[in-house]
Parts: sequence; structure tokens; C-alpha cells
Amino acid sequence: MKIQAAVTHAQGKEFSIEEVTLSAPKAGEVRIKVVATGVCHTDAVARDLGISPYPIVLGHEGAGIVEEVGENVSSVAVGDHVVMSFAHCGQCENCLTGHPTVCSRFNELNFGGCMEDHSCRIHQGDTDVHTFFGQSSFGAQVIAHERNVVKVDKDVDLALLGPLGCGIQTGAGTVLNRLRPEFGTSIAVYGCGAVGLSAIMAAKIAGCQQIYAIDVHDSRLELARELGATHALNGRQVDVVKEIREASGGGVHYAVETTGVPPVVRQSMHALRPLGVVAIVGVTPEMSIDVHNDLMAEGKSMIGVIEGDSVPRVFIPKLVEYYKAGQFPFDKLVRFYDFEQINQAFEDSANGTAVKPILRLS
Repeated sequence: MKIQAAVTHAQGKEFSIEEVTLSAPKAGEVRIKVVATGVCHTDAVARDLGISPYPIVLGHEGAGIVEEVGENVSSVAVGDHVVMSFAHCGQCENCLTGHPTVCSRFNELNFGGCMEDHSCRIHQGDTDVHTFFGQSSFGAQVIAHERNVVKVDKDVDLALLGPLGCGIQTGAGTVLNRLRPEFGTSIAVYGCGAVGLSAIMAAKIAGCQQIYAIDVHDSRLELARELGATHALNGRQVDVVKEIREASGGGVHYAVETTGVPPVVRQSMHALRPLGVVAIVGVTPEMSIDVHNDLMAEGKSMIGVIEGDSVPRVFIPKLVEYYKAGQFPFDKLVRFYDFEQINQAFEDSANGTAVKPILRLS
């Protein structure tokens, strides 16, 4: 079938909305009409750094309605409302033990440009157009494997839900699934974008007594306070480590680092108390640390977390329930754009104008 999709033809090129051909779903796959899709930093990385082959239709925070199912699909049916998340094989040791975010084929299935059978579902004439995260949600229709499709309640605005598939589950899941802070403990969140603010909301749900939000934009710090932060620190104006150590009585129990900026990563370690744990979720370049003084000497831990260590079919419905109960108001992060405004949405995301842009496709 012919659909409209935002195609990226070469590294660093702006998105171009064009007609492409979408193949029918194969066994285990479904075709979904995309209602809306989030804009994520990972899409910008793929556009600009060439981590996936071109031409490609990016997008990996899609939400929509199932319109067709392939053979042997049992988890969803035509008419279901769904959120799409990352692709995973479902068969390796990590998938089978509840950690699909570190699937042995994760990079291949999400960044390799093809579906699980090594073929493409999107074409322009005789040219294959590559797939991203097993979905390519910057298109009016997508083909996805049922494993990375999550059925959600129809009584929630479907247009809001796409970012639960990546950015928001990354922040919330890092706190609730991996760090699992004890009630009454303290946590610092570095970077108040969609991932960081989701971590703050999750820390409030978990019952953290002190929640420190660190950013360089006062507007984001104000939103962080609204969402549950007990302290808001502008990294350009104060000594973050000193402020946290003094206010927390020696450092925080936990931290989430979302920025990927090496000096901020060091802050996240230095502001921990002994035995504290920092989860690194930002894409961080090569950097040096003093292993003895920064970590080992005080029994601290640094861990990497992908996609919030989530099982999407379990975790995303939980986030929807928290949202319905008023405990996870992630809608406050969102700004909507028409699909044709895709390049503006990416620009606004990069300059901080929008915390979480969502593109409406239908």
C-alpha cells in the first residue's frame, strides 16, 4: 500500500515527507495506523550520525490502531489501541529472563535497518527503505512484530501515549525497575528533559523523601518542582555537588544521569553518599574517571541502563494506570505538532523549546 512517510536520505539531511510503499505484514507481524509519534533524541542521533543505513524512515515512539494482523499473531487484534516499543528477539537468555532491553540482537534489530528476517517492509520503487526500532513510526502506517507492540486502554488519549515506548519508560523504568529506591531515601536527577522528568515523577511514586533536579534551564526546573522535585539546582549558578551534600547530609542514595555530559557525569558520582548508586542513561562520550576516589573508596556503584530495564508489555500498562490515577502526569511534558512540522519539532526539541514533541499523523 502507498503511504506518506518522513524519509531520511543521507546523514544530517532534514526529513522529507514522501510517498513510499509498505508491504503487508508477515507471520508474527501487524500493520498499524499511526495516530501520533514522539520525537526522541535517538531519532536525531540516527539522522545525524549514521548509526543506521540510509534511506530510512525513523521514529520509534509510535502509538496507533491495529488494522491488519499476520499469521500466528495472538496478543493483539484489529481495532486494538497500541504503543510500539523497541524490537527484541524474545529468545535469547536476556529476553527470557525479563531483560529484553539488553537482548543479544538489540543493536541489529533496532539499528540494523531491517526486520527480523533481514528484509525491508518499506520501499520506493526498486529501492529498499530501511526500518528503525522495528517500527519506523514517522509514517502513516507501520509494520511491527507483535513482540514490540503493547495493547493499551482505549479510554486514554492515544495521541499522548507514544513516548511511553522509549523516552518516558527509560526515565521511569530506571527508577522503578532498576534502582528501586527504598522509601524515604534521596535521589538526584541530572537533566530535566523528558527522561529526567519521568525519573522525577517515578521517584515521587517510589516515596523518595528528597528529589534533587539539576538542569541549566529555570523553566525546566520549575516544571521539575511541579512534578515532584523537592530541590531544584541550576548547574550554571551553584556548586551542585556542594549543595546536594549539604542539603542531604552527606550525599544522595541514588542518582540518574541523563545528559551524557562528562563533567555532569562526574558530579553525579561526587554527590553520592557512600554506597550510593548512579544510573547512566545518557549517551556519554569517552571520558576518564578516578575509579578509586570516585567509586571504589566509598563503595559506590555506576550502572548503565537501557530503556529503563523494562518489559514493555508489563511496564507501559502500569505507567498508563499511574497516569489515570493522577500520579504520573507526563502529559505536562508534551507539545503537539502536525506531521508536516517534523523538522520544526526536532529544532524545538534541540533548543529546549519543547520537552517532548509529539507529531500527530491522524
